[in-house]
Order: sequence, then structure tokens, then C-alpha cells
Amino acid sequence: MKQRCAWVGTSRPRPGIFLLIFISALAATRAAADPSASDRAAGRKFLAQVEAIREGAKIPGLAVVVLRGSETVLAAGLGYADVAARRPVTADTPFNIASVAKPISAVVALRLVELGELDLDRPLASFEDFAEYRVSARAAGGLFFSDFDADPKVALTLRHVLAMTANGTPGTRFFYNPPVYSWASRPMAQAAKTSFSELTARHVFMPAGMADSARQHRKLPLPANLAARLAKPYHVAPDGEVVPSAAPAAQGDGAAGGVIATANDLARFDRALTEGKLISAESRRLMWTAGRAPDGRALPYGLGWFVQEQAGEKWIWHTGLWDGAYSALYIKFPGRDLTLILLANSEGLNWQQNLDEAAPERSPFVMALLADFPR
Repeated sequence: MKQRCAWVGTSRPRPGIFLLIFISALAATRAAADPSASDRAAGRKFLAQVEAIREGAKIPGLAVVVLRGSETVLAAGLGYADVAARRPVTADTPFNIASVAKPISAVVALRLVELGELDLDRPLASFEDFAEYRVSARAAGGLFFSDFDADPKVALTLRHVLAMTANGTPGTRFFYNPPVYSWASRPMAQAAKTSFSELTARHVFMPAGMADSARQHRKLPLPANLAARLAKPYHVAPDGEVVPSAAPAAQGDGAAGGVIATANDLARFDRALTEGKLISAESRRLMWTAGRAPDGRALPYGLGWFVQEQAGEKWIWHTGLWDGAYSALYIKFPGRDLTLILLANSEGLNWQQNLDEAAPERSPFVMALLADFPR
């Protein structure tokens, strides 16, 4: 299905890819060896590659932002938020960001720690309803709970949950477990005596200026102004055609997902986070430090973020996937002072990855970015 790109800031698409792309300039006040020209050129090259990859993956609509430090190098929309209505995507189109909500939730947890309201090492068994949850989860078994220990004497903590080391003997190995991470909202809400969605608005959305973002769950509908602009979900049918998908099922007020946001708002989150407006530099360092197994092996997750060394370079990232509906990628390369944010209204950003591994190098979007913005 051939799509057209969306020129950010206008209401109707125009023909021709490069006439339909918005590349924002970097600050003009830099020194004589101003890197903005080279970054703009890299942005144009990268966006052309993104468009080719998008079309190959049959992604109906895709929002993309690239940051160099706190400056926006690229903010663009490609394709459609609503194919039938031919409503174009822009960098201000809201998407369901799925598991990219996990880094946001981790920031909430660390802010509560800073305020003295939460202890990451308090046994979860001491929180209301956890014993019941643990037993029911263990009884359910399956992919996420076959080795989830139901013994209340095992000292499972919120730190283990946020670090994705809750399975097996807590703290000993990495295993990506969204259902357990989702439950992390409960101790946060109990400790702060406030709903988790309210905590997220108070400690992330408002201080970061994320006016186009909101949490939603069974008891909290999406605000009308966001619902009207939300990118509609799609999937690729067995015959290869891109067709509409059902809206994701309503969930509880959990920490693993439930966030609607725009690419530009995630850029605001990124700036606020790195500039110390959400949590302290020490909390940020803790969040972005890879875990360690008892034998000293590095684990590929910090607190709410994947954290890895690839070819001597640190990668900090998270993906989001709602099967058959939405996908997202948010990845940072501190050594290059570079950040990429991608939001899609299909699962086209996803790559094959087991629950005990992390392999962002399998993303063609990531590899294109690294090629176009070298160290």
C-alpha cells in the first residue's frame, strides 16, 4: 500500500516525499564549526531510508524524531494516522506507545524514592494484595509465570520487578516479564496514597510539558482531544493487505503500558529527563546502569530500560508492542549524544527477540540511524 509522507505543521498532504518532510534546524547560535548543517543532511538521508523501510514493512503511519542532545534534528510524519480518511501522521499525532511506558513508570518510581515515599527494597509481600497476586500468577503458569516463585519467604522487591529479574531466584537473571512489571503500579500507588495515573501526570507529564500525553485504563478514558487525533491501528493480513485492527482491549492502571503520547512529547520527556527536571542525576544514573548477576555478568536491563554495550558503545532503549496494532522504539546513544523516537500504528517496528535476550541491532531503523549519524 503506497503512502504519502506528512509535512509536519500542515493539515493536508502534498505530493513528493522530500516536499512532505519537515527537518527542524539546530540552534543557529553554535560556533563557526556548526554541526547543524551536517546533522540536517544526515537527517534527510536517514528519513529517506526510514520511508523505504516503512514501505517495505507496510507500516501505515510512522512518526519519527531524532535529537542531538536537547536539539531536534528531525521531527516528521510518514504515511497516515487514518488510511481511509487520508489523515496524515505528524510528530504531534498521538499513538499508543505500549511498553515504552515502562521507562516513564520507572521515573515515577525513582521520583517517589527521592521524595521518601517509596523503598525499592521493601519486600513486595508486605504490600496489600501481593500474596494473592503471587499465588494466582504462579498457578496460571505459562510463559511468564512457570518459574515465578509463589513462596512468600522469597524476598521479591520492587527493584527486582523494575530490573526484570523477578523470575526464578529474584535478582539472578534477566527475563522480560510485562505482567509482573504492570503490577508495580500497585505498591507505588499504595505508598503515595494516590492513583498511579495521577502519579504519572504529577511527576512526568506536567513537569515535562507533555500536554499531548495521557494515561488510559478501564476507569480512565482518553481525553476527547487526544482520542480524536489518535492514530488508528492496523495489521498486515495473510494476503499481504494492510487492514484495520480492533482497538487494544482496556487494561487496568498498570505500570507496563497504558500511555498515549506523541513523538514530540516523548522528545519533551527525554529533554526533561536528561536536564534533571524529573529525577536527579544520581537517580538517572541508577536507572541507566545495567544490572549484574551474582556471578558478575552484566544483564541487559537497568530499571525500566534496556541498557547494553554494543561494540564499545552504550545503548539505552525500550521498545513497545501491542500485537497487531501499535509498536514503538525509543533508543539513546549517549556516546553520540543521539536519540531516536519512532511510533507506528502497526507492529512493523517489532523484531524477533526472546524474553531472555535483547537484540536492538536487529532493527533496520537503528542500523540506518547509526550509519547516517556516525561517531
